[in-house]
Amino acid sequence: MKVLRLILKELVGMFIDDGSLATLALVLIVAITAAVKLLALPPLAGGILLLAGCLAILLYSVRRAARRSGQ
Repeated sequence: MKVLRLILKELVGMFIDDGSLATLALVLIVAITAAVKLLALPPLAGGILLLAGCLAILLYSVRRAARRSGQ
């Protein structure tokens, strides 16, 4: 039973690895959408900001995971 629980935990961990990654991405998307719609930010600029923001969030997540596994 413990092996089955461990396998299930690993499978869930593959898809839901970092809750803050999803939360930060959602906040970024909402902020960029609001900027484009409400502040008349050009959509191309919004797309560039979205790309840069997603890359920054991913880098943050990878660095945090590396620090956790390096302990």
